[in-house]
Amino acid sequence: MRVLMAGVDEAGRGPLAGPVVAAAVILDPAARPIRGLRDSKQLTPGQRERLAVRIRARALHWAVGEATVAEIDALNILQASLLAMRRALQALGGTPVKIMIDGNKAPQLSDIFPECDIKTVVRGDCLVPAISAASILAKTHRDALMRQLDALYPGYGFSHHQGYATAVHLAALATLGPTEIHRQSFAPVKSRLP
Repeated sequence: MRVLMAGVDEAGRGPLAGPVVAAAVILDPAARPIRGLRDSKQLTPGQRERLAVRIRARALHWAVGEATVAEIDALNILQASLLAMRRALQALGGTPVKIMIDGNKAPQLSDIFPECDIKTVVRGDCLVPAISAASILAKTHRDALMRQLDALYPGYGFSHHQGYATAVHLAALATLGPTEIHRQSFAPVKSRLP
């Protein structure tokens, strides 16, 4: 009997704009490993995109969940990240026996996975292949969202910096002001509000 283990990670806790995204992945323990899995931050954009295609094709189950900018501002970024993780796990097709989550905090899951063993793993995106896979799917999904938002909100450069507080982004904030996709609870944005 196969023991299904889900890896979970998020992307987008630090940016000033856009949602926070989490992914959950159950890799097939009977299949050959997907070569090249590691923390998404250690990969080039091209490597992440190629691996994301392989993960989606070869994983037993995978899903993505988001928390909106409004939820980030209402809850705080940690609670919104945990909410996105919970949503990704709820959307997952299979029922894992074990869930391994990157970091040191886990969302409340006992109501949806009452019999599941849930563990947090600091630097899990470097240590556990399913968490690495989740890291890659969360990052590529969020980057695609930010490219779409760049077209809707020109002048900020979202497709280049994904909403992080780069010099270009801060200069655009100073000139153009915040948009509805900026996180108003984050200090650099809050200081620019009317």
